[in-house]
Amino acid sequence: MHVEFATPKVAKGNGQGRGNSGVFLMGQYEIQVLDSYKNVTYPDGQCGALYGRAKPLVNASRGPGEWQTYDVTFHRPIFDDEGKVTRKAKFHVVHNGHVIHDNHELSGGTGWRGPHSISEYKKHGDKGPLKMQDHGNPVRFRNVWVKPLKD
Repeated sequence: MHVEFATPKVAKGNGQGRGNSGVFLMGQYEIQVLDSYKNVTYPDGQCGALYGRAKPLVNASRGPGEWQTYDVTFHRPIFDDEGKVTRKAKFHVVHNGHVIHDNHELSGGTGWRGPHSISEYKKHGDKGPLKMQDHGNPVRFRNVWVKPLKD
């Protein structure tokens, strides 16, 4: 998947209140979008994080309002007939030309680490929607494309 995004040009707020959005693969595995340029927040919530699960290897964020890129290779999880995971989801993410996740395996779904929010895997289908999160911040997206890979 390739996606380009820009957080608001005028930085307002701080932490999770500044340019907050996300890209969801299969409707449930989130790569965080956030204005992380000179903006401190929790590690697994910064721009490029596999939200609530894995912090990026480096902060590759550009300044507010600048176009940024994610290039993502994603291998979906595979489940057996009983719903047990036989292959975990795996992410390789490049943010603005920098590797921020190098074939990182997830141990379940992504989400905020509050009570009852982050989950282990739950069986789902082989395909799912690609969604951009509306978190109340005017984040822009363009040039989004997906090239399916064979299992």
